[in-house]
Amino acid sequence: MSSRAEPVTDALLREWSLPAPGDSKKSRGDVVVVGGSRTSPGAVLLAGESALRVGAGRVALAVPQSIDAQVGIALPEAGILALPDDADAPLDGKLGERVAAADAVLIGPGFSDADETRATLLTVAATGPRLVVLDAFALGVLPEIDRGSLPDDLVLNPNKDEAKILLGRELADDVADVCEIAAAFDAVVNCYGVVARPDGRAWRLDDGDGGLGTSGSGDVLAGAIAGFAARGVDPARAAVWGSWAHARAGVRLGERIGLGYLARDLAHELTPAIHSLSG
Repeated sequence: MSSRAEPVTDALLREWSLPAPGDSKKSRGDVVVVGGSRTSPGAVLLAGESALRVGAGRVALAVPQSIDAQVGIALPEAGILALPDDADAPLDGKLGERVAAADAVLIGPGFSDADETRATLLTVAATGPRLVVLDAFALGVLPEIDRGSLPDDLVLNPNKDEAKILLGRELADDVADVCEIAAAFDAVVNCYGVVARPDGRAWRLDDGDGGLGTSGSGDVLAGAIAGFAARGVDPARAAVWGSWAHARAGVRLGERIGLGYLARDLAHELTPAIHSLSG
């Protein structure tokens, strides 16, 4: 497997550009974030806000009923959908319709139980979503899932521990290993600044800041990727755009604040980071 990757530059992103915003929120895409738990209710909030901050038009959070009221208050811009008490139960009614119609579905932020995550991933997949982004616990159970049950457009956002699970061994060469995961799961993979497609094409981002290693940062990154994908950006380019915006937001905060900024600060910084590219 090749270990070469094209560097991501401002010039490349300007060349790619982003879709025009259109004339309504419906023209900018609909994201559903599926996740959350009593122990980690904030993850879906960070991911949902980040999807909106990169320009997605609408966001809904599908969370356990035990936290749906609290989550709704915390992010008033999002629609709230309650997951079934039984994780194996089909996603019927409004919940199933919204997931099936979404432009991007992000699964995993805040989930804390592997069995429930696996069951929820399968029930979400059964609705036939167009594009799925997997993060956190949803990556840990992915090797047990039939790839044919998931949509063709699949994006994985592992950290290095999750990449180790997907790869079945320790990472040795970042680019080659990420390309191997992409080929094995027929998916776009974003891992620590390397984005790879199943065909072996890859990109590398060298931007970033040490402060990005903070609780919730990965949820912001996953939400940004889902938001770009929902806007109609090609999955691989959405992963590159999301990774770049997340890294650039960290650089800007590091320069302005220094070590100690929070993931919620990263979410807020995504919008000015993106606009800085046209400055």
